[in-house]
Order: sequence, then structure tokens, then C-alpha cells
Amino acid sequence: MEIHRVYGDGEVPVILNLTQHAASPEQVEAGVVEPEEKARVQKLLTFASLPSLAEIHERAEAIADVASRHGATRAMVGGAPYLMAPLEWALIKRNILPLYSFTERVSEEQVQPDGTTRKVSTFRHVGFIRVENPDWIGDPEE
Repeated sequence: MEIHRVYGDGEVPVILNLTQHAASPEQVEAGVVEPEEKARVQKLLTFASLPSLAEIHERAEAIADVASRHGATRAMVGGAPYLMAPLEWALIKRNILPLYSFTERVSEEQVQPDGTTRKVSTFRHVGFIRVENPDWIGDPEE
């Protein structure tokens, strides 16, 4: 399935969500869509035990393959920091631009019926941070 959203007379590529979490309403408004294989992506992003470097790279390649099968040209990434650089590399090799969501923390105090105060924090998507210059990334197999 190639993913594009139509705006007016042209097509604008959308952003495939390659994170554990569902896209927020603000992210959906910015063009983020969920992959058909969301459960597989979530499984690949989850490490129950200490991974080897080979496992990290294999999972990064598998996640990037999901994006490639969807025809993605941009992907929102996030997760374990030790997976992100290999995932960036795997996406870039497939001409898919990795993007990180920038969120703003919004805190609100809510007075409870018993008089106590509960502080609730929510995160609001503000924009994307892209991998500007991927040229520094070398082939991990070299």
C-alpha cells in the first residue's frame, strides 16, 4: 500500500508511524498514519532482554522493511535510544526520511472532590525534527 494524502491538486507524502504508540490527534493532523503491520512494529521495538548488536541491526532492518512495503518516504521514529541510530540508517538506505516528534509537556492541576490536588501531564505534538545530514552515518557492515 503506497501512502499519500491528497491536498487540493497535489499529493503530499504522509509520515508512517514507526513508534510503540498510536499517533496523537495533532500528529494525525500533521500527516501521520499507522502501518497496517502496527503489532509487528511494536513487537520489533520491544526488547525483553539485553539485545546483541546483531539483533538490534536485524530489528532495525525489519522495521525499515515495513516502511518500505508501505511505500513510505517519511517515518516517525522513537523508542529505545540504542535502536534509533541503526533504524535511521536502515530507513535512509531505503530513501525514507526519519523524523522525531517534538512534544511540549503541558501540566494541569486538577482539584479532586476530597480537596486534594492531582497534577496531570500531557504531551502535545508541536512539530518534527528530521535527520538533517545523514552523510555521517557509515555502513555498519564496513
